[in-house]
Amino acid sequence: MDRLVVVIVSACILLAAAAPPARADLRVGAGSADITPTEPVPMWGYGDRHAALSTGTLDPLQATAIVIAAGDEKLAIVGLDLGRSPTEAALERIRDRIRTEAGIGWSFIAGSHTHHGPVVELTDDPGRGRGRFEAAIRYGTRLEDGIVAAILAADRALRPAALAAGARPIESFNRNRHSKIAPVPVDRTLGVLRFDDAETGKPLALLVNFTAHPTSIPAETLKFSADYVGSLRTTIASEWGGQAVFMQGASGDLSTDRAGHGDHVAYGTALGRQAVALAGELEPRRLAAPTLAVREERFPFPSRVDFRNPLIVAAYGLAFFPELVAGFVAEYGEGIRPRLTVAVLDDSIALVGGSGEFFCQHAMRLRERARVDQLFFFGYANGYHQYFPTIEAAAEGGYGADPQVAPAAVGAGEQLMNTALTWIYQLRRKLP
Repeated sequence: MDRLVVVIVSACILLAAAAPPARADLRVGAGSADITPTEPVPMWGYGDRHAALSTGTLDPLQATAIVIAAGDEKLAIVGLDLGRSPTEAALERIRDRIRTEAGIGWSFIAGSHTHHGPVVELTDDPGRGRGRFEAAIRYGTRLEDGIVAAILAADRALRPAALAAGARPIESFNRNRHSKIAPVPVDRTLGVLRFDDAETGKPLALLVNFTAHPTSIPAETLKFSADYVGSLRTTIASEWGGQAVFMQGASGDLSTDRAGHGDHVAYGTALGRQAVALAGELEPRRLAAPTLAVREERFPFPSRVDFRNPLIVAAYGLAFFPELVAGFVAEYGEGIRPRLTVAVLDDSIALVGGSGEFFCQHAMRLRERARVDQLFFFGYANGYHQYFPTIEAAAEGGYGADPQVAPAAVGAGEQLMNTALTWIYQLRRKLP
């Protein structure tokens, strides 16, 4: 028996010696890909365009990605120059590919909400695009490939990294476009997550989180544009370096305030310089034992709109166009099922993503209650389930709060934020 014990212990020692050592460093990589349509396709964002096709490009659309590896977990954070994130089916295919090809188990894949991107809901199904929008269907495949390419490029570029997170309010960059009741809420928080190469000190990536609808360009302009996000990234690249990734916040009721800034290019430049200044004030640090914990689920809510009623569907089809509405009907017909994703990095930085247009007070209140060093809220992330007004905004009514564009049951946003709050404390081991 003693001899057997010695053999077992010796075998365990040899196996431990042969096993690859656990990575102690936080590793980060960045990548990008062009996702601009190359053919005329319908444009997303303004209903009165209906199915009018694009006529060109003002500036290219990009997928920009950061991959974070901590311990045994990998997380991709992807900013898209699109009105929304990919459809449910496309999201699942993208996630399957990055899981299989790179071992990336978690992701925030979010649109900036530019209103000068392409419609992404059209598919090769009867009544949903086949035979009429073949170019848009082809674009759907190219879009998935581009998003995957950006993420895999970031994964291949993984390097030991130092990080710093910070935030501050900035004035005169956004305004509440919904409420008429004082005090009018406005989330003025500019947040950045800075990653530097731990060995050279050079910038790797800068995640920028701000809250303002990218609706700076007239609807009549049928050309693709990243809106202010494009010039924000260009400014950061030239004045700071590294890959800039913009993640839109809870902008359901917030627009840009461009008074004093000029057009979308000047506005993006000014906002980019604010981000560069904030990043420059931070001191990146290496993590002794980096941790990353993530949780994600979908939640069912009753719909305030009966998407199974053909008269209602026909009315939506007239307001937009039938093939686009068919995609929403397919997903919303049995209720609204938003996705909530929560990640905690280094036990002190929370990342929260919701699949819709959340009103700003959802993020503001969550930030106050979470009691972490930094909380980033990503709207339009991992799906799209329309607007999520606060209860008081739903009572006030108006665009963004009425059932036509906010079909989830009143209070759905609050329930999701309460769940996010609970998860943050659980992922930090503050709650069972």
